Amino acid sequence: MTVALVAAVLAFSGGKPEVELAEARAVSSGADGAVILQASGYVTPRRRATVAAKITGRVEEMLVEEGMEVAEGQVLARLDDREARARLASARAEHKVALAALKEAEVLEADARRTYMRLTGLRGDGVVSDEDIDAAQAASEASAASLLTNRQRIESAEANIQMALRDLENCTVRAPFAGIAVSKDAQVGEMVSPVSAGGGFTRTGISTVVDMESLEIEVDVNEAYIAKVNPGQKASAVLDAYPDWRIPCSVRTVIPTADRQKATVKVRISFDGLDPRILPDMGVKVSFIQQEDDSGARPAARALVPKSAVRNDGGAKILYVYQDGRLSRRAVSVGSILSGEIEILAGVSAGERVVVSGTDGLEDGRRVSVSAAGQS
Repeated sequence: MTVALVAAVLAFSGGKPEVELAEARAVSSGADGAVILQASGYVTPRRRATVAAKITGRVEEMLVEEGMEVAEGQVLARLDDREARARLASARAEHKVALAALKEAEVLEADARRTYMRLTGLRGDGVVSDEDIDAAQAASEASAASLLTNRQRIESAEANIQMALRDLENCTVRAPFAGIAVSKDAQVGEMVSPVSAGGGFTRTGISTVVDMESLEIEVDVNEAYIAKVNPGQKASAVLDAYPDWRIPCSVRTVIPTADRQKATVKVRISFDGLDPRILPDMGVKVSFIQQEDDSGARPAARALVPKSAVRNDGGAKILYVYQDGRLSRRAVSVGSILSGEIEILAGVSAGERVVVSGTDGLEDGRRVSVSAAGQS
């Protein structure tokens, strides 16, 4: 039913107080119970990445556009890799030189070892002097050390090749996971860098990728009502873009910290099923569904009325219902406050018209006139 909410005005015409009315609204309910709390928020993905290059370079090729589906590992962009290829060629050349030097060192070491062994065998015959043997031994040890040095030089050359290959691979920017590219943040010819550079002429991102399978809702709930929200609780979401579409969902987690400035607690809500119409950063309103208590019963609200309709009278909650030109004073049992409205658990039914202004000085059975705004 439509709610006629109006501002408070009190006037007297012909001895009758003039009041304004609002219709008690039927309580929205989900498949599993009544709505006990409402909150607004946004659709947000758990996995969103602004993909950047690992190195600083100039964009040579852009292979991604907004709205494009990308697979994990798919190439999004390529940077100018001429320097990286030159470093790789240099590293491979150094490796070849090291291999050639190793072969030479192996030949020299084998020859020096044979010479030393031969002279050692002739020592007993008195053919060679101790000085010759010492010189041959030193030459053999020096050749062995040179051989070891050349082997280590080959290991260093192989490591340089791996580094050059990694630098070359870093010139290719890939998607970290499957999803949708929601932005294209660089163009061919622009410089990109993993860190922000002064002057604002260097981009820090290539594209933003969103995992559409990880979409959920993030809302801020007033800390005064956070006790009504629990993980696993059923909820219903309505996107601002599709006001007639109710999406079933459930509370995934309540973030265990509060925002002291806003006095709110962040709640994350999972969709029971995803739909292509659900997009990141869409506005959404969430209705939390009443959970069963220990007895299995749910306190059912009968109607929602504006806060201004309910008054305190000696500790009791009352309101005035308009019937056939007269007022009927009702004692009511109230529940939660939902976005400026109060749940009425007993005392008023949906569709009845209640006084929302001019309640001071009124009494049960009094005749009143309804303002033009209240009749609309």
